[in-house]
Amino acid sequence: MSAILTLNAGSSSIKFALYASAAEPTSLVDGQVENLGDSAAMEIGDAVLEIGPADHATAVAAILRGIAPFLQGRSVDVVGHRIVHGGTEFAQPVRLDETSIAALQKLIPLAPLHQPHNLAGVHAARAAFPEAIQVACFDTAFHQGHPFVNDAFALPRKYFDEGVRRYGFHGLSYDYIASVLKRDHPALFQGRVVVAHLGNGASMCAMDNGQSIGSSMGFSALDGLPMGTRCGQLDPGVMLYLMGQGMGLPELTHLLYNESGLKGLSGLTHDMRTLLASDDPHAKQALDYYVFRIRRELGAMAAVLGGLDALVFTGGVGENAAPIRARVLDNTAFLGLSLDPKANAVNATRIDAGAVPVLVIPTDEEQVIARAANSWLRRHRM
Repeated sequence: MSAILTLNAGSSSIKFALYASAAEPTSLVDGQVENLGDSAAMEIGDAVLEIGPADHATAVAAILRGIAPFLQGRSVDVVGHRIVHGGTEFAQPVRLDETSIAALQKLIPLAPLHQPHNLAGVHAARAAFPEAIQVACFDTAFHQGHPFVNDAFALPRKYFDEGVRRYGFHGLSYDYIASVLKRDHPALFQGRVVVAHLGNGASMCAMDNGQSIGSSMGFSALDGLPMGTRCGQLDPGVMLYLMGQGMGLPELTHLLYNESGLKGLSGLTHDMRTLLASDDPHAKQALDYYVFRIRRELGAMAAVLGGLDALVFTGGVGENAAPIRARVLDNTAFLGLSLDPKANAVNATRIDAGAVPVLVIPTDEEQVIARAANSWLRRHRM
């Protein structure tokens, strides 16, 4: 019997999930290794295991030990990886070999804070599971096929041809939401839907008949909505100004990725729960800006779609922060949106009180990776 392992490797953590291979992969256990570096620890099921000093290879070895009791006679025959950037070349999951890995390494400049860690997880998994099929799933793939006007910047055309274009991200999450809509709400799936993936990373996607036709994120994972520590939409003149003041590339990168967003605006934290509970006026201003930008992007996405048949909230904030959802939906009757406060307060699946459905759907990126890995495994065996 075969098992599927999914890995989502970041700079300081690796999320993982183990599935039994079947027509629809079945979850066996999931968890994560946190604090890679000097004092890593692994959460698996209800247990927390101290690892100590660990890099990605050490963490994957610990994951292998941790999942062993859950294999129940199965072997890990395929490992699925989340890869943030697939560029223009990769529109579907791909088997990882020397050629594809080399191509993905060339994309590191397009996602400098994500791609190297994703690939470190790949290298560690190949060493730990040398006989397993390794499969990459891309956050950018769901957005392939946008109209030119949605992907281009108004720069000389040669830059677009070189790959300086809008890619969009969080594609694995949007892929999962589309699958749930197709299964449980087929009429909505065929319509015009805006999905708000709100978490530490945040973006919005316009879907028509289950296909992405617009994303708030662009060339990098910085654009669009403000996020936990990332700036979101920013006038490029601000960066020119900061560079003119002597800020170098490393400092600017750290500022935009790690010190901005809710953390930067509030001066306190990027944690939504803390901000919602705070009486600090800067926390209120940070949340005001956050909601304002979501509402602005909601209107833009509805315009891209030419109307709105449903709105979906997902991601850690979208699924759990009822006050944020309420504020986003305030005074949106012009879009046909309304709110059922009682349903919203308990994070119900359907929280609207009018004609246009508003849904709260928990995302499951690991399931999308597992399905793709399972497909590769089944093809390999045929």
